[in-house]
Amino acid sequence: MRAPISWLREYVDVPEDATPREVLDAFVRIGLEDEAIHAAGVSGPVVVGEVLERIPEPQSNGKTINWCQVRVAPEGEQLADGGADVRGIVCGAHNFEAGDFVVVALPGAELPGDFHISARKTYGHVSDGMIASERELGLGDDHAGIIVLGERGITAEPGTPALPLLGLNDVAVEVNVTPDRGYAMSMRGLAREYGHATGASFRDPALRQELADIAQGGVASDPAAVRVPVTIADESAVRGQQISEMFAGFVVTGVDPARATPSWMAQRLRLAGIRSLGLLIDITNYVMLELGQPIHGYDLDKLQGGIHVRRAAAGEKLTTLDGNERKLSDEDILITDDRGPIGLAGVMGGAETELSDTTTNVFIEAANFSSISIARTARRHKLPSEASRRFDRGVDPAVTVPAGARVAELLVSLAGGTLQPVGSVIGEVREREAISLPIGFPAQLMGIDYSRAEVLDSLEAVGCEIRGDRDADVLSVVPPTWRHDLTSEVTLVEEVGRLQGFDRIPAILPQSPEGHGFTREQTLRRQLSDVLAATGKVEVLSYPFLSDTENALFSSPDGSPVSQMKLQNAMDAKAAWMRRSMLPGLVGVAHRNESRGMTDLAIFELGRVFLPVAGVEYGVDELPPLAERPSDEKLAELNDGIPPQPYHLGALLIGDRTAKQPGVEAVDYGWEDAIELVQRVGLATAGDLRVRQGSHQAFHPGRCAEVYIVDAAGTESSVGFAGELHPAVTEERDLPRVVAAVELNVDLILEKSERHVSAGTIVGFPAATQDLSLVVPVSVAAGDVLAAVQSGAGSLLEAIYLVDDYRGRGLEDDQKSLTFALRFRATDRTLTAAEATEAKEAGAARAAELYGATIRA
Repeated sequence: MRAPISWLREYVDVPEDATPREVLDAFVRIGLEDEAIHAAGVSGPVVVGEVLERIPEPQSNGKTINWCQVRVAPEGEQLADGGADVRGIVCGAHNFEAGDFVVVALPGAELPGDFHISARKTYGHVSDGMIASERELGLGDDHAGIIVLGERGITAEPGTPALPLLGLNDVAVEVNVTPDRGYAMSMRGLAREYGHATGASFRDPALRQELADIAQGGVASDPAAVRVPVTIADESAVRGQQISEMFAGFVVTGVDPARATPSWMAQRLRLAGIRSLGLLIDITNYVMLELGQPIHGYDLDKLQGGIHVRRAAAGEKLTTLDGNERKLSDEDILITDDRGPIGLAGVMGGAETELSDTTTNVFIEAANFSSISIARTARRHKLPSEASRRFDRGVDPAVTVPAGARVAELLVSLAGGTLQPVGSVIGEVREREAISLPIGFPAQLMGIDYSRAEVLDSLEAVGCEIRGDRDADVLSVVPPTWRHDLTSEVTLVEEVGRLQGFDRIPAILPQSPEGHGFTREQTLRRQLSDVLAATGKVEVLSYPFLSDTENALFSSPDGSPVSQMKLQNAMDAKAAWMRRSMLPGLVGVAHRNESRGMTDLAIFELGRVFLPVAGVEYGVDELPPLAERPSDEKLAELNDGIPPQPYHLGALLIGDRTAKQPGVEAVDYGWEDAIELVQRVGLATAGDLRVRQGSHQAFHPGRCAEVYIVDAAGTESSVGFAGELHPAVTEERDLPRVVAAVELNVDLILEKSERHVSAGTIVGFPAATQDLSLVVPVSVAAGDVLAAVQSGAGSLLEAIYLVDDYRGRGLEDDQKSLTFALRFRATDRTLTAAEATEAKEAGAARAAELYGATIRA
C-alpha cells in the first residue's frame, strides 16, 4: 500500500519536517514492513508561465509549430539561471491561446524518464524551455495538448513554482500489508497506525458529520421512492451467513464526465500506484484508497430494473470490463439487473453498465461481501484487482455507508452532479463478540510486566471497547469492526505488545526442561547423516511410492512374495505401493542425474520404509473428528492400525570415487566402498557391524555381503546388505554396470548398538606382529575365517586384517589361501614371541575346528 504523505497529513498530524524515511520507520515500529519511497520524478525549475504571444509557423513537413513568447517571472525580474523574464519557446500543441497560464519547464529541470530540459535550437528558433503536457510531467497519459491551468481552476502569477500547484512535490511511502491487516490497505488505516506509532492525533475520515448528512439525504424515506431497488439472496439457512452484510446504493444525476480530474487527485492516485482513468472512475478509486471500501459505479441509464445480488448459476457467462467473457461458477457472487449478470461482486464490473464519457447519471454501489467467496472468485478467474485484494483481507462493514456518501460528495463537488434522495441501505453492521482477557495474561505471554493502564490504553487505542468493570481480573473486550484479525485473547495480547513496543521484550535464553530435546535415536540418526555428508555423500529425498515389482525386487532377498501397503487414491496408478526399500527411489534419482550428465554420484537417503506383516489387517474403521484431540484409547487404536515403519538407510555409489588427474589414475566406486560405508555407519552409531557373504536377488551374486550386528550379549542380528547391484538390474535401468549399494535397518542398528563408545585404553607396551596364512575351501567366506581366528586368539589379539586372498599354483582348484596380519599386545607387560605365537596358533586351531583350515607352509 502506497501512502502519499500529503494525503496522510489530512487524517493524522505528520510533522512538516518529517522525512519519508522517518515516516516509514514509524510504520516499521508498529509492525508493518517498509517497501520503498516513491517520488514524482520531477525536479528543477518548473514554473507557471503566461503566454504573451503564439505565432503559428507551418513547416515544410506539413506540421505547424507555435513560436511562443512566455512570461516565466514577474516583469523585469531575472531568474536564477540568469535568463530573462520572457522566454521564446517552441511548442507543437495548439490547445492554448495568448493569455493562458501554462506550466513551463525551464533549462535545468528534469522530467520523468530521465528527460533533461535545456535550451536548444529547433525549427529555426532557440527554444529556451518547454511548455509541458500531462504525460511529460507524469500526471497522466494525455499528450494531445499542454496543461492549461485555468481549465483546472488553478490561478497563479508567472514564476510561481508549479510543482506544489499540481501536487508534484509530494512523496509516497510504501508498506507491505500482511493478509491479517486488511484495514491498513487504506489511508484511513495507515493514518491510524501512524498515530499508534507516534502518538499523533488521528482524525477518522469515515466519521465526518458531512458524510452522515449526505447519507441521510441520499436515502429515500419512502421505500416506493427508491430509484434502483436492491435484493440480496438469503443464504443464512444454507451457509450460515449472508452474501453481503451491508449494501448502500446512492444516485447522483447530472454529472459531467468531460471534466478533468483535479491535479491533486490525479497525482495522489498516481503516487498510490493507480492510473487516472477519467474523473468518474478516479473518484471511486480515490475513495477506495481513502477509506478501504471498494466502490463500483454504474451508468444508471444502462441499468435495467433493480439490482440483485446472488450466486451464479451453472453455465452463466459475463463479459467483464477487461473485455473477456468468463464462464461463471456457482461459487461466484454476481451483481445482476433484470437482464442478467452485470458484474462479478467485489472483483470486476461488467462491460454493459460501465461508466463512460457519455455517462450523466450514476448509481453508486458500496457493499461488503463475503471475503472467502471473493478470494476464491479472484483466484478462480485469475482476476486479481484492487477491490478483491481488499475484500479477501476483510473490509470494515461500518464504512460501507460513509464510503458511498463520500463518492456522492465528490461527484457533486467535482463532477457537477446532484444527489437524489432515492437511494437505499440494506443490512446492518453486526456487533463483534466479546473476548475474555485475563488482565495478567499479556504479562504472562509477553514476559513484560504491563500495568493495567497500559493494557487498557493499548486496547482502546486500536478501537476495542472495554465492557463492564474496567478493574475486573478478566476484561470483556469487543474488537472494532475493522479488525477481523482480533479473534482471541492471544491476538489482543499481540496488539498490547505492538503498541507498547516489541523492543521491551527482554532477551532471556529459555531453559530447556528436563526430559525434553532429542531422543537418543533422533540424535544418532542426525549424527549418522552428518557423518555420511562429511565423507562426501549427498543426502537426497526420493519418491516414497513404488510399483509392486520394484518393491518385491529390492525388498525380498530370495524372491519370495512380500506383503505390501497399497494407496487407495494414488496419484500414479503404476506407483501405488508404499516403499519397503530405499534403493528403488535412489535408483530413480541416479537415473535422472545420469541422464543429465552427472556420472559420478554418491547419494544416500535416511527415511522410513513400510513393512506390513502378512495376514494382518491395518487401518481403523472410523477416523476421529478434527475439532478435538483423540482419547488415549483412540490414539492407541490408530497406532495399532499402522504397519511397522522402521528407519532405513539406503546409499548408491556410481562412477569415479577419485577423478583422473595428472599423475593419478581414476578409481571407480565398487563393492569395497559399500563395505567402507557400512563401517562408517558402525562408527557413527556405536554398533558392532560385521559383514559376511550374502545373497540377494537384486545384488551381484559374488559381490554381496550380508551386514549383521553383534550386541553386548553376543547375539547376531541381520540388518541389511551391501555390495554391487546385479548387472541385469543396472542394465535394465540404464545405469552403469557397476553400482555399489547399501541398505541398512537403522532402527535395528540403534536398538542393538552400545549406548556409549569409548576411545579405548592407550597402552605403552610394544606390539608383536605376526602373519597367518590358512588354506580353506573356496566356498568358505574370508570373513568367517577371520572371525574364527579372532575368537580363538583370545584377548591378546589387538587387531586382525585380511591382507591376501591367493588362488592358483600350489593349491587345489577348490582351495584358496587367506593371509591375515595379526597384532598382539598386552596391557601390563611386553609380550614374548612365544606368547604371540601361542595365541596365533590358538586362532588357527579354532579356524581348523570350524572350517577345516590348515596352515600354509
